[in-house]
Amino acid sequence: MKKVLIIGDTSRDKIKNTLTELDSWLQKRVRTFPIDIVQAEKTHPLEGDFAIALGGDGTFLRVSRAVSPYGIPIIGVHLGLFGFLAELTPKDMYSYLDKIFRDEYKIDTRMLLKCRLERSGTVINESLGVNDAVISRASLSRLVSVKLFIDDEDVTTYSSDGLIVSTPLGSTAHSLAAGGPILSPELDAFIISPICPHTLTNRPLVISGESKVEMEVGSEGVGRGLTVDGQVYEELVPGDVVVVERSSTRLKLVNAGIRSFYTVLREKLSWGGSPRYGDS
Repeated sequence: MKKVLIIGDTSRDKIKNTLTELDSWLQKRVRTFPIDIVQAEKTHPLEGDFAIALGGDGTFLRVSRAVSPYGIPIIGVHLGLFGFLAELTPKDMYSYLDKIFRDEYKIDTRMLLKCRLERSGTVINESLGVNDAVISRASLSRLVSVKLFIDDEDVTTYSSDGLIVSTPLGSTAHSLAAGGPILSPELDAFIISPICPHTLTNRPLVISGESKVEMEVGSEGVGRGLTVDGQVYEELVPGDVVVVERSSTRLKLVNAGIRSFYTVLREKLSWGGSPRYGDS
Protein backbone atom coordinates (compact mmCIF):
# COMPACT_ATOMS: atom_id res chain seq x y z
CA MET A 1 0.00 0.00 0.00
CA LYS A 2 1.31 3.43 -0.94
CA LYS A 3 2.47 5.84 1.76
CA VAL A 4 1.48 9.47 1.23
CA LEU A 5 2.88 12.47 3.07
CA ILE A 6 0.36 15.31 3.55
CA ILE A 7 2.27 18.51 4.28
CA GLY A 8 1.00 21.99 5.06
CA ASP A 9 1.14 24.87 7.50
CA THR A 10 -1.18 23.57 10.21
CA SER A 11 -1.09 26.90 12.07
CA ARG A 12 -3.55 28.13 9.43
CA ASP A 13 -7.11 26.95 10.01
CA LYS A 14 -7.93 26.52 6.32
CA ILE A 15 -4.88 24.32 5.78
CA LYS A 16 -5.42 22.34 8.98
CA ASN A 17 -9.08 21.65 8.18
CA THR A 18 -8.29 20.58 4.61
CA LEU A 19 -5.47 18.35 5.84
CA THR A 20 -7.74 16.64 8.37
CA GLU A 21 -10.47 16.10 5.76
CA LEU A 22 -8.01 14.83 3.15
CA ASP A 23 -6.30 12.54 5.64
CA SER A 24 -9.62 10.92 6.54
CA TRP A 25 -10.43 10.35 2.86
CA LEU A 26 -6.96 9.00 2.04
CA GLN A 27 -6.84 6.50 4.91
CA LYS A 28 -9.35 4.32 3.05
CA ARG A 29 -6.95 4.05 0.10
CA VAL A 30 -3.36 4.51 1.27
CA ARG A 31 -1.19 4.84 4.35
CA THR A 32 -0.97 8.49 5.34
CA PHE A 33 1.53 10.56 7.25
CA PRO A 34 0.20 14.07 8.00
CA ILE A 35 3.01 16.47 8.91
CA ASP A 36 3.38 20.20 9.51
CA ILE A 37 5.66 22.00 7.04
CA VAL A 38 8.09 23.09 9.79
CA GLN A 39 8.46 19.50 10.99
CA ALA A 40 8.87 18.24 7.42
CA GLU A 41 11.83 20.58 6.95
CA LYS A 42 13.49 19.13 10.07
CA THR A 43 12.76 15.43 9.48
CA HIS A 44 15.58 13.37 7.97
CA PRO A 45 15.05 11.19 6.10
CA LEU A 46 11.52 11.62 4.79
CA GLU A 47 9.91 8.50 3.33
CA GLY A 48 6.88 8.16 1.11
CA ASP A 49 5.59 7.32 -2.35
CA PHE A 50 4.06 10.78 -2.81
CA ALA A 51 3.96 14.11 -1.01
CA ILE A 52 0.86 16.30 -1.18
CA ALA A 53 1.61 19.97 -0.55
CA LEU A 54 -1.37 21.90 0.82
CA GLY A 55 -1.18 25.68 0.43
CA GLY A 56 0.08 28.29 -1.97
CA ASP A 57 3.19 28.48 -4.13
CA GLY A 58 5.32 29.30 -1.07
CA THR A 59 4.32 26.05 0.60
CA PHE A 60 4.96 24.18 -2.64
CA LEU A 61 8.51 25.56 -2.76
CA ARG A 62 9.21 24.62 0.87
CA VAL A 63 7.83 21.11 0.44
CA SER A 64 9.80 20.68 -2.79
CA ARG A 65 13.08 21.53 -1.07
CA ALA A 66 12.22 19.19 1.82
CA VAL A 67 11.25 16.08 -0.16
CA SER A 68 13.37 16.30 -3.33
CA PRO A 69 16.58 14.99 -1.71
CA TYR A 70 14.68 11.77 -0.99
CA GLY A 71 13.26 11.34 -4.48
CA ILE A 72 9.65 11.76 -3.37
CA PRO A 73 7.28 13.00 -6.13
CA ILE A 74 5.14 15.97 -5.16
CA ILE A 75 1.69 17.17 -6.11
CA GLY A 76 0.31 20.51 -4.97
CA VAL A 77 -3.21 21.38 -3.84
CA HIS A 78 -3.75 25.09 -4.38
CA LEU A 79 -5.09 26.82 -1.26
CA GLY A 80 -3.23 30.09 -1.70
CA LEU A 81 -3.58 33.21 -3.83
CA PHE A 82 -1.81 32.63 -7.14
CA GLY A 83 -1.44 28.88 -7.64
CA PHE A 84 1.14 28.87 -10.42
CA LEU A 85 2.87 25.70 -9.21
CA ALA A 86 0.11 23.64 -7.55
CA GLU A 87 -1.84 21.50 -10.00
CA LEU A 88 -4.95 20.52 -7.98
CA THR A 89 -7.69 22.58 -6.37
CA PRO A 90 -9.88 21.49 -3.43
CA LYS A 91 -12.73 21.13 -5.92
CA ASP A 92 -11.00 18.57 -8.12
CA MET A 93 -8.41 16.99 -5.82
CA TYR A 94 -10.39 13.89 -4.85
CA SER A 95 -11.22 12.84 -8.40
CA TYR A 96 -7.65 13.36 -9.57
CA LEU A 97 -6.13 11.69 -6.52
CA ASP A 98 -8.28 8.65 -7.29
CA LYS A 99 -6.84 8.76 -10.80
CA ILE A 100 -3.31 8.94 -9.44
CA PHE A 101 -3.86 5.98 -7.12
CA ARG A 102 -5.01 4.01 -10.18
CA ASP A 103 -1.54 4.76 -11.60
CA GLU A 104 -2.99 7.08 -14.25
CA TYR A 105 -0.27 9.70 -14.10
CA LYS A 106 3.30 10.40 -15.14
CA ILE A 107 6.29 11.87 -13.36
CA ASP A 108 7.89 15.03 -14.72
CA THR A 109 11.33 16.06 -13.52
CA ARG A 110 12.60 19.59 -13.19
CA MET A 111 16.02 21.11 -12.69
CA LEU A 112 16.95 22.39 -9.23
CA LEU A 113 19.79 24.74 -8.42
CA LYS A 114 22.43 24.23 -5.77
CA CYS A 115 23.40 27.52 -4.15
CA ARG A 116 26.53 27.87 -2.04
CA LEU A 117 27.67 30.95 -0.11
CA GLU A 118 31.43 31.16 0.38
CA ARG A 119 33.19 33.64 2.67
CA SER A 120 37.00 33.75 2.76
CA GLY A 121 37.09 30.26 1.28
CA THR A 122 34.68 28.80 3.86
CA VAL A 123 31.19 27.55 2.95
CA ILE A 124 28.72 29.51 5.09
CA ASN A 125 25.49 28.10 3.71
CA GLU A 126 24.32 25.65 1.05
CA SER A 127 20.74 25.28 -0.15
CA LEU A 128 18.63 23.73 -2.85
CA GLY A 129 16.57 26.14 -4.92
CA VAL A 130 13.45 25.47 -6.94
CA ASN A 131 12.93 28.95 -8.41
CA ASP A 132 15.94 31.18 -7.93
CA ALA A 133 18.87 32.57 -6.00
CA VAL A 134 18.83 36.37 -5.65
CA ILE A 135 21.38 38.88 -4.45
CA SER A 136 19.60 42.12 -3.59
CA ARG A 137 20.01 45.34 -1.66
CA ALA A 138 18.22 46.40 1.50
CA SER A 139 15.37 48.87 1.04
CA LEU A 140 17.30 52.07 1.81
CA SER A 141 20.80 51.16 0.67
CA ARG A 142 22.62 52.19 -2.48
CA LEU A 143 23.02 50.10 -5.62
CA VAL A 144 24.92 46.86 -5.17
CA SER A 145 27.98 45.85 -7.17
CA VAL A 146 28.10 42.18 -8.23
CA LYS A 147 30.84 40.70 -10.40
CA LEU A 148 29.58 37.83 -12.56
CA PHE A 149 31.69 34.83 -13.58
CA ILE A 150 30.43 32.00 -15.80
CA ASP A 151 32.58 28.87 -15.90
CA ASP A 152 35.41 30.88 -14.30
CA GLU A 153 35.31 33.56 -17.00
CA ASP A 154 34.85 37.18 -15.94
CA VAL A 155 31.64 38.28 -17.72
CA THR A 156 30.73 41.69 -16.31
CA THR A 157 30.15 43.69 -13.15
CA TYR A 158 26.58 44.75 -12.47
CA SER A 159 25.63 47.92 -10.67
CA SER A 160 21.97 47.37 -9.92
CA ASP A 161 19.34 46.67 -7.30
CA GLY A 162 20.30 43.00 -7.47
CA LEU A 163 20.93 39.93 -9.59
CA ILE A 164 18.71 36.86 -10.09
CA VAL A 165 19.83 33.39 -11.15
CA SER A 166 16.71 31.44 -12.03
CA THR A 167 15.76 27.93 -13.11
CA PRO A 168 13.31 27.47 -16.00
CA LEU A 169 10.58 26.59 -13.48
CA GLY A 170 11.34 29.88 -11.72
CA SER A 171 11.28 31.89 -14.94
CA THR A 172 7.69 32.92 -14.20
CA ALA A 173 8.58 34.20 -10.73
CA HIS A 174 11.00 36.98 -9.68
CA SER A 175 12.95 36.75 -12.94
CA LEU A 176 9.83 37.51 -14.96
CA ALA A 177 9.08 40.54 -12.79
CA ALA A 178 12.62 41.79 -13.51
CA GLY A 179 12.08 41.51 -17.28
CA GLY A 180 13.51 38.03 -17.80
CA PRO A 181 12.24 35.57 -20.44
CA ILE A 182 9.83 32.70 -19.83
CA LEU A 183 11.45 29.30 -20.38
CA SER A 184 9.72 25.98 -20.88
CA PRO A 185 10.14 24.26 -17.49
CA GLU A 186 11.59 20.99 -18.79
CA LEU A 187 14.72 22.77 -20.07
CA ASP A 188 18.02 22.62 -18.21
CA ALA A 189 19.24 26.22 -18.22
CA PHE A 190 19.90 29.23 -16.04
CA ILE A 191 18.46 32.71 -16.52
CA ILE A 192 20.62 35.54 -15.19
CA SER A 193 18.51 38.69 -14.78
CA PRO A 194 19.73 42.00 -13.33
CA ILE A 195 17.23 43.97 -11.25
CA CYS A 196 17.00 47.59 -12.44
CA PRO A 197 20.58 47.70 -13.81
CA HIS A 198 22.26 51.09 -13.90
CA THR A 199 23.64 50.28 -17.36
CA LEU A 200 20.79 49.93 -19.84
CA THR A 201 22.77 47.56 -22.06
CA ASN A 202 22.72 44.91 -19.33
CA ARG A 203 20.16 42.35 -20.42
CA PRO A 204 19.08 38.92 -19.15
CA LEU A 205 21.25 35.96 -20.17
CA VAL A 206 20.14 32.39 -20.76
CA ILE A 207 22.98 29.89 -20.33
CA SER A 208 23.44 26.14 -20.16
CA GLY A 209 22.40 24.35 -17.00
CA GLU A 210 25.82 22.71 -17.05
CA SER A 211 27.47 26.07 -16.37
CA LYS A 212 28.81 27.25 -13.04
CA VAL A 213 27.68 30.75 -12.06
CA GLU A 214 29.64 32.78 -9.52
CA MET A 215 28.56 36.14 -8.14
CA GLU A 216 31.11 38.12 -6.14
CA VAL A 217 29.81 40.89 -3.90
CA GLY A 218 31.67 44.20 -4.31
CA SER A 219 32.61 46.69 -1.63
CA GLU A 220 30.15 49.35 -2.81
CA GLY A 221 26.85 49.78 -1.02
CA VAL A 222 25.55 48.34 2.24
CA GLY A 223 22.72 46.07 3.32
CA ARG A 224 22.92 43.17 0.89
CA GLY A 225 21.46 39.70 1.19
CA LEU A 226 21.14 36.36 -0.58
CA THR A 227 17.66 34.87 -0.87
CA VAL A 228 16.84 31.41 -2.23
CA ASP A 229 13.24 30.94 -3.39
CA GLY A 230 12.31 34.07 -1.46
CA GLN A 231 12.50 31.99 1.74
CA VAL A 232 16.10 31.10 2.69
CA TYR A 233 18.02 34.27 3.59
CA GLU A 234 21.66 35.06 4.40
CA GLU A 235 23.30 38.44 4.99
CA LEU A 236 26.19 39.22 2.64
CA VAL A 237 29.41 41.11 3.23
CA PRO A 238 31.94 42.48 0.70
CA GLY A 239 33.98 39.71 -0.90
CA ASP A 240 31.33 37.01 -0.43
CA VAL A 241 30.98 34.66 -3.38
CA VAL A 242 27.67 32.99 -4.27
CA VAL A 243 28.11 29.88 -6.42
CA VAL A 244 25.12 28.51 -8.31
CA GLU A 245 25.18 25.19 -10.15
CA ARG A 246 22.67 22.61 -11.31
CA SER A 247 21.91 20.21 -8.50
CA SER A 248 22.28 16.47 -9.01
CA THR A 249 18.88 16.26 -7.27
CA ARG A 250 15.84 16.58 -9.54
CA LEU A 251 12.41 17.81 -8.52
CA LYS A 252 9.82 15.11 -9.27
CA LEU A 253 6.32 16.36 -10.06
CA VAL A 254 3.21 14.22 -10.30
CA ASN A 255 1.48 15.08 -13.57
CA ALA A 256 -2.19 14.12 -13.46
CA GLY A 257 -2.84 15.62 -16.90
CA ILE A 258 -4.95 18.50 -15.61
CA ARG A 259 -3.24 21.42 -17.30
CA SER A 260 -0.30 22.08 -19.57
CA PHE A 261 2.39 24.72 -19.10
CA TYR A 262 0.75 26.87 -21.78
CA THR A 263 -2.65 26.54 -20.13
CA VAL A 264 -1.09 27.88 -16.94
CA LEU A 265 0.40 30.83 -18.84
CA ARG A 266 -2.96 31.66 -20.39
CA GLU A 267 -4.81 31.40 -17.09
CA LYS A 268 -2.36 32.96 -14.66
CA LEU A 269 -0.88 35.64 -16.92
CA SER A 270 -4.21 36.45 -18.60
CA TRP A 271 -3.05 35.63 -22.11
CA GLY A 272 -6.56 35.68 -23.47
CA GLY A 273 -7.82 36.53 -26.94
CA SER A 274 -7.39 39.64 -29.02
CA PRO A 275 -6.96 43.16 -27.61
CA ARG A 276 -10.12 45.25 -27.20
CA TYR A 277 -10.36 48.48 -29.17
CA GLY A 278 -13.13 50.44 -27.51
CA ASP A 279 -16.78 49.59 -28.18
CA SER A 280 -16.51 48.99 -31.90
